Amino acid sequence: MSEVVVEEKSKRSPKPSWLRVKLPTGEEYKKVRNIVSEHKLHTICESGNCPNMGECWGAGTATFMILGNICTRSCGFCSVATGKPLPADELEPAKVARSVSLMSVKHCVITSVDRDDLPDGGSIIWAKTVNAIRKASPTTTMETLIPDFAGKWENLQRIIDVAPEIVSHNLETVRRLTKQVRIQAKYDRSLEVLRRLKKGGMRTKSGVMLGLGETDEEVIETMEDLRSVGCDILTLGQYLQPTKKHLPVAEFVHPDRFKKYEKLGLEMGFRFVESGPLVRSSYHAEKHLFD
Repeated sequence: MSEVVVEEKSKRSPKPSWLRVKLPTGEEYKKVRNIVSEHKLHTICESGNCPNMGECWGAGTATFMILGNICTRSCGFCSVATGKPLPADELEPAKVARSVSLMSVKHCVITSVDRDDLPDGGSIIWAKTVNAIRKASPTTTMETLIPDFAGKWENLQRIIDVAPEIVSHNLETVRRLTKQVRIQAKYDRSLEVLRRLKKGGMRTKSGVMLGLGETDEEVIETMEDLRSVGCDILTLGQYLQPTKKHLPVAEFVHPDRFKKYEKLGLEMGFRFVESGPLVRSSYHAEKHLFD
């Protein structure tokens, strides 16, 4: 597989018709967009050109990235810059909380780069951010899309202690492709993150990208692995190559296959399965708040 990737890395396949994206519209979207522009707020929705931005903002959901924009890891699928990050910003929790309040966000998704350079993996800023949002916007619910904290479980415990409504950690791909797609990550370590979160009483969620060369059997095995650690919510979406330097798309998965996985996932016992070409980790995040 690695030889094929090296050979084809510079090629980019044309996108099929089902990956066409409608421009975001709606009064609520325009209102949020104006607030973001006026107050110079930062959201991953906008900077990442998410195809679902209009729908999410219209539903009162927004995604923020904390701990800077330089990652200590170099995943083959991700366009975030890799290098030596700046020191953590102690004022960041208050800044994010202000953004959430100004935007009147009903459901907030928070994610971050990996901060393997910090002894706490950034978990202290994570916990402070959750608490700051709760103080500034008591009615706002939260999903935290966290890294694996390099398997340092005392750092993961800080997330469990502040108890966001949903805690998400993405497996991203199948076991066989993990070393290629998530170079510094480990498949079983990610499963252990989700297992410990569930044991700690969290509602758990994970996401997987399709189209990187995985087989049907491997996708099903991955879904079964996630259910084995009690994962409640699953998102499945199409991988899209950010730049020519990143892993190529091996296949554009047809919407019918995504529907098949959705049906199968619900039969396996996932509480929610969001499965489709344009689905991203935070898609329909506000609907995943079950009793």
